[in-house]
Amino acid sequence: MAAAAAGGAGGGGSAALGDSGAIDYSVHEAWNEATNVYLLVVLASLALLVYARRNKRRIMRIFTLPPAAETPPQPNFYDSMKKIRLRQQLEMYSIARKYEQQQQPPKQTESVQLSVE
Repeated sequence: MAAAAAGGAGGGGSAALGDSGAIDYSVHEAWNEATNVYLLVVLASLALLVYARRNKRRIMRIFTLPPAAETPPQPNFYDSMKKIRLRQQLEMYSIARKYEQQQQPPKQTESVQLSVE
């Protein structure tokens, strides 16, 4: 093979060696191109990683929504149930107070009358 590469034109045997050398060369060429692509991908990803670390706030600002565009969060089911229960308790308390005021005789006027006499 070294003779074919150094010598040049030989017989049929040198052509066969030249063909196998061409196959080896194409595999070698493909390997070089693949490793070049891998190196480019690794370098690009490292550059992006360094950029992301230095500009984390700027990148996060891109992905966050402005406060005006935010939709109100869904109310929690248990919180809404607590509010409903509290409202019911307040209504029942006010109804009970009204009922108590209607059932009691007006004692305040009697006490005022007793204090006057």
